[in-house]
Amino acid sequence: MAINVTNERADELTRKFAKIAKVSISDAIIIAMREAIERRLNVETPAQTAARLREKDHVELNEKARKPLPKEAFDEMWEA
Repeated sequence: MAINVTNERADELTRKFAKIAKVSISDAIIIAMREAIERRLNVETPAQTAARLREKDHVELNEKARKPLPKEAFDEMWEA
């Protein structure tokens, strides 16, 4: 099946990637799409990122830390 690229920027980027990777344009598209799909499937949620960073920095999320700050604390932070 053929892909017809009519977008000049898409064509330019594909050719640039193919040249850098020293592959054909078809292979460049395959590589780029595989990498893009892999990145999309392996995206961390904010909660996963926070958990990973806590583990990395040896931070324990105790009961006190789980309790949200009162509204007044946020109001103070945003007052000019």
